[in-house]
Amino acid sequence: MARHAPYDDPGTPDLRSPWRYLWWLVLAQRGRVLAGAWWGSLWMCGLILPPYLISRAIEDGLRGGDRGALVWWCVALVVTAGVLSLVGIARHRTMTLVRTDASLRTAQIVVRHVTALGGVVRRKLSTGELTYLQNGDTQRIAHALTSTGPGVGSVVAYAVTAVLLVRISPLVAVVVLLGVPVLALVTGPVLRRLHAVEAGYRSSQGALSSRAGDIVGGLRVLSGIGGKPAFEDRFRAMSGEVLRDGYRVSVWLSWVQALTWGLPAVFLAVVTWIVARMAVTGAISIDEMVAVYLYVTTLIVPVSFFIEGADSIPRALVSAGRVVDVLRLERDEQDDGAATLDVKTGALTVVVSANATLAREAVDRLPGVVADNDDYLFPGTVRESVSVAVHSDGELDEALHAAAAVDVVEALPDGLDSHLEPQGRNVSGGQRQRLRLVRALLSEPDLLVLVEPTSALDAVTEAAVAKRVRERRSGRTTVVVSSSPLWAGQADQVVHLEESR
Repeated sequence: MARHAPYDDPGTPDLRSPWRYLWWLVLAQRGRVLAGAWWGSLWMCGLILPPYLISRAIEDGLRGGDRGALVWWCVALVVTAGVLSLVGIARHRTMTLVRTDASLRTAQIVVRHVTALGGVVRRKLSTGELTYLQNGDTQRIAHALTSTGPGVGSVVAYAVTAVLLVRISPLVAVVVLLGVPVLALVTGPVLRRLHAVEAGYRSSQGALSSRAGDIVGGLRVLSGIGGKPAFEDRFRAMSGEVLRDGYRVSVWLSWVQALTWGLPAVFLAVVTWIVARMAVTGAISIDEMVAVYLYVTTLIVPVSFFIEGADSIPRALVSAGRVVDVLRLERDEQDDGAATLDVKTGALTVVVSANATLAREAVDRLPGVVADNDDYLFPGTVRESVSVAVHSDGELDEALHAAAAVDVVEALPDGLDSHLEPQGRNVSGGQRQRLRLVRALLSEPDLLVLVEPTSALDAVTEAAVAKRVRERRSGRTTVVVSSSPLWAGQADQVVHLEESR
């Protein structure tokens, strides 16, 4: 069987707050997160070893005149560098898995919930909003989980370095300990401004994506009524606003990046000046001065992670808040006097109504996969268009047979590998309808809603499709909106909608 998702069960997220959602992502892979924290701490603390080894080489080898000690400490330095490389690889690989898990798990639970909402989601979420949530917000959430690995390691390394500095000079240790909070105070306002302009940019991107989808979907109508120039002007104006917002984000992002690496360098210069003055006065020795310099140089790495975490975590909380809002959406059981359906589980129900809008509103409230004749057919090969997940040739053949689409594929020059244009423009309306049905059947949902799936087919083909779909979906819930008696003849239950009844 094909695997349709990264996880058989992604779990039940904690939706009480954005913080709790992020914590749920951590707990969902606690073993991997602990491994990341271990490798991150080991790597960060390991960065402190080279300064210590160099200071020992200077004291024992150069100042002490012991060539054997000098060689020994140099060999230890080389070995340490090699081990640190291996530990760094393990840290990076583990954290890549942590971020990937968080991203895919978030994407899967959002898709699962949106699918369960059925057609209701079209009224409550714009296409642009949902697209950016899947592409942008999931990545921000995943990136914030870096704090569970090198972020924890930075805290440990910072504490270890402070202990080592206390042994050399309590004054220097105090300066280092107070330095990071000062850096946070300096970068805080810039980060807040960046997050504010990013929020505006994100909103304008979503609106632009939705407008682009509206234009593409209604291009034929716009051409017919002569509205293309007006919509082009509006789209151009919106694009200009998005571009200006993007420039503002880039400006503030460049300031953040400059502070991320510039402030630690200034911090290092201040500490170096202090220890140089102390060495001149004889408060510390030359080798201790070198050791302090190297320790503080090493601290640039964890300090940079501190600043990065202060940037990524607030962003992730905003993105997690949007995810939580989507996951909290519920179907409207009854509103505005709209009709509701009570269908039998595991049965084929046919909905008949003279009012197409009424029927659509009723099936929109069903928590399943809704497939109708407006659904987009993606460009590419026929195989790619109908099989979003990876399906075997046998599974494809079964779905093609059920949708009476075998002849459609055979008529194309390269069969399943034939090129399909956007919306299937290079095939007929009836062929497009059957290919959409193939895709719906391959999704294997617990509840499948088909809206006029055979309206463009002749009676013989329609009868075959109705019979085969019933057989293929046996034991699972299927709802078909159709006034055709051929579908009603295959139904376990027929529902007639009149007004709101």
